[in-house]
Amino acid sequence: MKNSIVILILFTLQLSYAQETSSISGFVSGEGKKIKAANVHLLGTNQKTVTDSLGYYVIGNLGTGNYKIQVTSTGFKPMTFKISVVEGQNINQDFELEDNENQLNEVVVSGTLKAVKRLESAVPVEVYSPVFFRKNPTPSIYEALQNINGVRPQLNCGVCNTGDIHINGLEGPYTLVLIDGMPIVSSLSTVYGLSGIPNSLVERIEIVKGPASSLYGSEAVGGLINIITKNPTNAPVFAADVFTTTYLETNVDLGMKFNPTKKSTTLLGINYFDYNQVIDKDKDGFTDVTLSERISVFNKWNFLRNNNRLFTIAARGMYEDRWGGDVRWEKKYRGGDEIYGESIYTKRGELIGSYQLPFEEKLMLSFSGNVHYQDSRYGTTSYIANQKIGFLQLTWDKKLGRNDLLAGIANRYSYYDDNTTATKEAENTWLPGIFVQDEITLSPKSQVLLGMRYDYNSIHGSIYTPRVAYRWKKNENTIFRLNAGTGFRVVNLFTEDHAALTGSRDVVIKNDLKPEQSVNANLNYIQKINFTNGTFIGIETTAFYTRFSNKIISDYETDPNKIIYDNINGYAISQGISTNVDVNFPSGLKMILGATVLDNKNVENGISERPFLTENFTATWSISYKIESLNLLLDYTGNVYSPMNLPLLSKYDPRSPKSPWFSIQNIQFTYFGWKNFELYGGIKNLLNFTPMQKNPFLISRTNDPFDKNVQYDSAGKVLVTPDNPYGLTFDTTYVYGQNQSIRGFFGLRYTLK
Repeated sequence: MKNSIVILILFTLQLSYAQETSSISGFVSGEGKKIKAANVHLLGTNQKTVTDSLGYYVIGNLGTGNYKIQVTSTGFKPMTFKISVVEGQNINQDFELEDNENQLNEVVVSGTLKAVKRLESAVPVEVYSPVFFRKNPTPSIYEALQNINGVRPQLNCGVCNTGDIHINGLEGPYTLVLIDGMPIVSSLSTVYGLSGIPNSLVERIEIVKGPASSLYGSEAVGGLINIITKNPTNAPVFAADVFTTTYLETNVDLGMKFNPTKKSTTLLGINYFDYNQVIDKDKDGFTDVTLSERISVFNKWNFLRNNNRLFTIAARGMYEDRWGGDVRWEKKYRGGDEIYGESIYTKRGELIGSYQLPFEEKLMLSFSGNVHYQDSRYGTTSYIANQKIGFLQLTWDKKLGRNDLLAGIANRYSYYDDNTTATKEAENTWLPGIFVQDEITLSPKSQVLLGMRYDYNSIHGSIYTPRVAYRWKKNENTIFRLNAGTGFRVVNLFTEDHAALTGSRDVVIKNDLKPEQSVNANLNYIQKINFTNGTFIGIETTAFYTRFSNKIISDYETDPNKIIYDNINGYAISQGISTNVDVNFPSGLKMILGATVLDNKNVENGISERPFLTENFTATWSISYKIESLNLLLDYTGNVYSPMNLPLLSKYDPRSPKSPWFSIQNIQFTYFGWKNFELYGGIKNLLNFTPMQKNPFLISRTNDPFDKNVQYDSAGKVLVTPDNPYGLTFDTTYVYGQNQSIRGFFGLRYTLK
């Protein structure tokens, strides 16, 4: 009997021991580092733990069975893993968490010319990846920017549909557009070149809203857009993206990677866009949308060097043939006064490169060059322009204790010539400059950035642009940043104001135009909110202020037959507040919401006026929901704009003096259940909004585009006649949004990694 009791006790102890030693243990990591205080939970049970300071966890006392183990940590996606436990088994299971894919975790370079995480940068930088732009596929960067808060593609011509990019209500010339940090998208290309940059080239887009002239010089007055092209090393072996719309717009993107040698990798990208349908839904006898055929070829090389030193070089060529106008127009009418048409031929070539010099010190030589040739006809008006830009920059990057120094010298050469009255002879402009920047770490929670740039313009002389920034990190989730600086811009009038070439207005330049100057300041606040279930909310708010002196304004109202240009006799203000909210839910729902309140005004002779085509409020959104069980992704994107002042031609002009509230909304469905393939389709402009709504016409006097039947009085004022009851001339400047109605789209993506 005693033996039986002893045997029973030993058996029970053995069973108990076996049960206690059944366990799961391991390490939790993320972004290559061990994560402490991560939550590890066996779903459906009360057993949970947290990782220690080394990222290690252990859950014991497990019985035989199948379990679901969930790991969560702030700033990372939740991870759930199925696991089977056998009695007496000790299982080792490590977890590698992915970050929450929120915009605050991105690496940026545009703010300080150094690669840092957004949260560590003293200068606020917004970053957008191709994933964001695929939510609403477009054939060019110009159109893709429409869903970024505070950024608005603005059409400037109702016939040829050229435009520029507004940041915080400031006209396109105040925004510097870079490719890989090189200032080659300027002057002519601000009007014509943006639409020729295909999305297929883009690795990411960085946007700085505020002073940037201390690093980038002229044109970075209101902010900059830096288009970072794909790295050949990380690019897929082959990628294709083809889509078309019910308007029969067809866009083809192809990308191919090659390894010609053991130490080189090259990426070849080809973009082709074709739209050849004459559509006139507003029944004015003119095309609603410009017809266009465009091809762009891009080639980028990366070379492997000792000590991982950088050497990359890229080239792009682009050609576009676009036209709009009378639906009866053919190329034989180009430049004549029989049938009105606006025909634009664009040829453009670009070269970009960076080479790290073979020294112990970090010395980077960057260079770029471009040629741009424009041959355009606006009715009988000829515009033929030629532009060449060369840029060379050497930077030195050095850390010395608490100081992170960046110094550089740069030189920019610009050649510009056209056949307009404003350009009496070809301009050759040299712009050598020197700059220095110091990021000083005052404490683990605060840093200050001091910067200064000196440029010498061969026409306008010396220009100084200082900058100061301060960043205070209250804790891991709360950050404040203050930035202030100055900016300047030298004007190329006709390449930046397309209205001067269209219609029948005469161009008048009252005085010699002086360079514009600005003083900028903005206060930025970031708040991160992480929930234990993996939900993430990021809030970023920026208050901004810019004051311009010598601002060049275009006067459409004094004389309806003229556009009068002059420096403002006073000053101009752009101020407001902007908020972005980034929300990620574990369920697969993601939202990026933005809103901006603007107050833009020109103050002259004590009178304050809001400029044309400047909204007081804008909002954007991008809402995505992934249904894993169906391999389906739903994207809903859109924007909304408040009314803008619009240019009228006379007091009798029947068109509305203000645009209405309007919104462009899109929906897309993407199926990703096939290996390497994505099938997508949806609807653009869901609300079917066009500017024609509540207006009798958009383009005035399309029946008489050469003003052959317009009569004038002795003072040159247009007379009201039975043939011209509103006293108008032909004019295309009444435009504030795209003129395409609701339409469907369908596309296919293929990626071979």
